[in-house]
Amino acid sequence: MNGNEGKKGKVVLAYSGGLDTSVAIPWLKEQGYDVVTMTADVGQQADNMDEINEKAIKTGALTAHMLDLRKDMVENFIWPGLKSNALYEGVYPLNSAYSRPIIAQALVYVAHLESAVAIAHGCTGKGQDQVRIEICANALDPALEVIAPVRDWHMTREEEMAYAEEHNVPVPTTRKSPYSLDDNLWGRSCECGALEDPWNKPPKDAYGLTADPLDAPDKPAVTEITFKKGIPVAVDGEFMEGVELIGALNKLAGSHGVGRIDLVENRLVGFKSREVYECPGAVVLITAHKALETITLAKDVMRVKADMEKKFAELTYEGYWFSPLMDAIQAFVDNTQEVVSGTVRVQLYKGQAVVEGMKSENAIYRYDLATYSDGDSFDHSAAVGFINVWGLPIKTWTRTHPKERVSFKSAADKKLTAGS
Repeated sequence: MNGNEGKKGKVVLAYSGGLDTSVAIPWLKEQGYDVVTMTADVGQQADNMDEINEKAIKTGALTAHMLDLRKDMVENFIWPGLKSNALYEGVYPLNSAYSRPIIAQALVYVAHLESAVAIAHGCTGKGQDQVRIEICANALDPALEVIAPVRDWHMTREEEMAYAEEHNVPVPTTRKSPYSLDDNLWGRSCECGALEDPWNKPPKDAYGLTADPLDAPDKPAVTEITFKKGIPVAVDGEFMEGVELIGALNKLAGSHGVGRIDLVENRLVGFKSREVYECPGAVVLITAHKALETITLAKDVMRVKADMEKKFAELTYEGYWFSPLMDAIQAFVDNTQEVVSGTVRVQLYKGQAVVEGMKSENAIYRYDLATYSDGDSFDHSAAVGFINVWGLPIKTWTRTHPKERVSFKSAADKKLTAGS
């Protein structure tokens, strides 16, 4: 210690109990801060959640907060994302990206409770989570300083271990996984190790939530998901709160190998990265929700919404959750979801989630217009006038600007005539 402890005021550290954030406590104290920790429960798989606060205090924290953010994350982040069918680059369900703005929100909340002057996180200078957390924190309270000990001290893992030993910081003694893992209610992310070579097939130990589709049950499972205004409220007729519903689908879909995603994505910080994601519940819910929209939303609304969905995913991925554009997109999406209620039947089999059926009292799909059998109410005679009007601009253009479009220079004309 340098004798300046407490002189700079309090800093709230996003604390997981791992090596990086554990050694950050004494390091921040050496910089002159009183350290308060904030541990966010976002549904991650952890056996020692109850021990984390105790460890923070033993390591030198003045106060340790544990916030159960699962319900808030579902209602304020995951459900808006589901209503937007949000998939970054059309593939990634944004599980890690959703947790960062709520962690930033929790850091600012605790900072206000503790009258702190700064917040801190354990992100590296190479990751994009540093961007998400800091941009979101800036949007919520620009006056708070943001400190990134791991980014600033440039220590290797070995140096961190030595620092921990020197400062009597308890750290895990088991062999470090070759992967960098992150998980929450909405899914699991895995990178590093063998995955850094895109030629390599993901090893079996890169997965933790899903069965290998080859080993999944030979008999498919069929589940029915009920939505109300774009939000899932029941599975197979059983009404559930969001946290329970996602957990149930994670378990069911994961057992059938659904939700595995192997993606080389374009990182915000400027390079490509290969990630293996497991999002069984997310994949099923997005698949079902998109299907329900096909029978409840008007054509022009669906087309405009598709553009909004892409932008929603990009803003989430890039840390712009608390932005004016995100607010505007969410207002648009919420309006579209007023009619997205109904039930979707999905088959889960060997890694695939396939919609088998859907129904809604708000459906604008009409059998009498779609059928080619008895009961057809479509006015076929109206088609002639419609085609004439619809094609008039092209017909007019071609008469003024004729262009040869009907020659087949490489085609052999094998003509058969009568008597030949």
